[in-house]
Amino acid sequence: MKIRLLLLGAAWAVSFPLWAGEADTLRTVQMDEVVVVAAPKETRALRELPVASTRLTQTQMRAKQVTGIKSLTALIPNLFIPDYGSRLTTAVYIRGIGSRINTPAVGLYVDNIPYIDKSAFDFNYADIEQVEVLRGPQSMLYGRNTMGGLIKVQTKSPFTYQGTDIRLGAATYGDYNASLTHYHRISSRFAFSAGGFYEHGGGFFKNSYKDNERIDRSDAGGGRLHAMLLPMDNLKLDLNISYEYSDQGGYPYYYLGPVEPTKASEDLNEYEGRIAYNDPSGYWRSLLNGGLNIEWHTAAFTASFITGYQRLKDRMDMDQDFSPRDIFTLTQKQRSNTLSEEIVLKSNPGRRWQWTTGAFGFYQWLETSAPVLFKRQGIEQLIEDNANASFPTSPQAPQMSLSIHNDRLLIGGDFSTPQMSGAIYHQSTWNDLLFPGLSFTAGLRLDYEKMWLDYASVADPLRFGFSFAMGAMQLEDPDMQALSALTGKMRHDYLQLLPKFSLQYEWSRDNNVYLTVAKGYRSGGYNIQMFSDLVQSNFINGMKTAMEESDLLASIAPMVSAMMPEADIDVEGTALYRPEYTWSYEAGTHLTLWQGRLTADVAAFLMQTRDQQLSQFSENGMGRVTRNAGRSRSMGAEASVTALLTDDLTLNAAYGYTDATFRNYLTVGGDGEAVNLRGRTVPFIPRHTLNVGGQYVFRLKPRKLFDRIVLNADYNAAGRIYWTEENTASQPFYGTLNARLSLEKGQGTVALWVRNAFDKDYASFYFESMGHRFMQRGRPLQAGIELRCRF
Repeated sequence: MKIRLLLLGAAWAVSFPLWAGEADTLRTVQMDEVVVVAAPKETRALRELPVASTRLTQTQMRAKQVTGIKSLTALIPNLFIPDYGSRLTTAVYIRGIGSRINTPAVGLYVDNIPYIDKSAFDFNYADIEQVEVLRGPQSMLYGRNTMGGLIKVQTKSPFTYQGTDIRLGAATYGDYNASLTHYHRISSRFAFSAGGFYEHGGGFFKNSYKDNERIDRSDAGGGRLHAMLLPMDNLKLDLNISYEYSDQGGYPYYYLGPVEPTKASEDLNEYEGRIAYNDPSGYWRSLLNGGLNIEWHTAAFTASFITGYQRLKDRMDMDQDFSPRDIFTLTQKQRSNTLSEEIVLKSNPGRRWQWTTGAFGFYQWLETSAPVLFKRQGIEQLIEDNANASFPTSPQAPQMSLSIHNDRLLIGGDFSTPQMSGAIYHQSTWNDLLFPGLSFTAGLRLDYEKMWLDYASVADPLRFGFSFAMGAMQLEDPDMQALSALTGKMRHDYLQLLPKFSLQYEWSRDNNVYLTVAKGYRSGGYNIQMFSDLVQSNFINGMKTAMEESDLLASIAPMVSAMMPEADIDVEGTALYRPEYTWSYEAGTHLTLWQGRLTADVAAFLMQTRDQQLSQFSENGMGRVTRNAGRSRSMGAEASVTALLTDDLTLNAAYGYTDATFRNYLTVGGDGEAVNLRGRTVPFIPRHTLNVGGQYVFRLKPRKLFDRIVLNADYNAAGRIYWTEENTASQPFYGTLNARLSLEKGQGTVALWVRNAFDKDYASFYFESMGHRFMQRGRPLQAGIELRCRF
């Protein structure tokens, strides 16, 4: 039935433009229209669309010191991307929607190519021309995992930029970087660019357990080849290939003490307030991206054929107890290949009826190896102590004791999680509907998704002994063995209908009001990190079986077995998390006043979310898990204003307010009873985001050493941010001041910059694991110098 619906929808979508009205046979396509940056799906300019949006040009990114996706926090209203962990972890939150692990809730497109895996989101912005952020669900045109919004990144066009760009930089904490890119327009038909970069980070945080060595050192490098060919006036071929590697230390988590003080936690008291790891931790990634955009212009419509490929290979090493204890470590390796294809047909601009229709599909091969190594303390604490807790402790009761002999225990984990998606969509906009300026947009997307899990989690044999004493009766079997092997397959698929409706009134160019209703969704998936937790439970069952089969313990085996409850091994129930859905209602306006010297964007929104996905640590700390949290509601408003007060002075401000609360979320409290967290704030969502900035240009007289001196300053703030679902820990509202002084001469610039100028101390991340509290601090004050020139 699902396949039949998909085929019917495909026929409807592809045939739609064939009766799109009479063709404009008099229109001539000019080459300049082909060369410009393409937006294959939108039929209008960004601020003419009925959506809350922000565009940052390369000049603005340079002024605001945007060097990667995590630099966008608070620059965009209601956008929060905490900078913690590593490049593997890019948690993007917009309007109360976001994700720490697994599937993203905010999509990323680079040169119109989708980045399916958020492990690839954090990359270098050395040759980026502009960044656009669309807030609210974009699922109708962009599909899965864009329910919170969409980030679109565009690299520089070699037809627009000519020459060779060189950048050199250095900063405190041992940071330095360099990049070189050459842009060459060989003819009116062909242009290309090629370049590379390297950056080194000396690290901000020290590991007190290892002679105060910098724990977060980093190295990264890579390059990009961009080629554009115009074989005909109405045909463009745009090829983009990039490669990037990174090697980082991690993870700089400060130990804050136990959640509730116990005698068992006293050995960590001396490390409170410090970073203290005994096992190596870090992240290494190799990332290759390729994309081919073919754009064909006709008199009636524009057709785009977009092919994308991504290859990601990485390795994460983590001391999972985040302490000097020998508990357990994780080594996770991913090998991913993703192939995507999209065909988009779009009406040409200036029509009363504008439409976009298309088909999209991707397939991802993902192999993950995630073995967990338990050390002696971890075996005692997580397996031996849990097993012995089942036995009575009173003097009158039988004295029973289980002891495990392993010094190390390796729990293997090999997982194959391929996934695929196919979609067809259509959107129509009717302009000047009842009177000039009034337009109505309606669209529908049919999205089919399928995912598989092939798992093999096999552990080393668990060697243990058991002793029993009651009066004169003493029994002991010192040499028993328990095995654990979880292997199997599962698959799930989902069919989604994603509608969108917008009503907009535009009384002049770039001045409009709108109302938009849209549905978005985030795909489900599998919690592969939870298999070590399942294996632990399986060992309990294995020990029971071994004791029941022991000749030495045969007489007491039934009694012992009754005291050790059978562990429930529900692989699907533990591993699977369902898709998340939201309905969004948004009203807003885009204003351009004072002959373009003042621009303002204001929006208010309400989002009703079902089956919200939340990232948590498992109860025993063995890995992170995504769970569905019932229902939540997010409502708020946002505004951004830019004013060109004089030719030399520009001021800007952006503010976002989000109230995201659970409406129905049942969880288990510390006493084992069900607790409804209705009314609690959704974690990791700042209540307020704020950016206030300005630029002043000092224009110098001719024959001076410099032509211009440009001063930029930005104050970025966010908070309050709750870190736990119970709202027991939070980061109050905080802000950091960044500034940049640029000395410009012709095509050269010398810039002095500072970040977090007042050295504000704040938490960028907080979590609780295995009864202990941990926190990562934000980056301290840092100053640097940058040299740029173009030949």
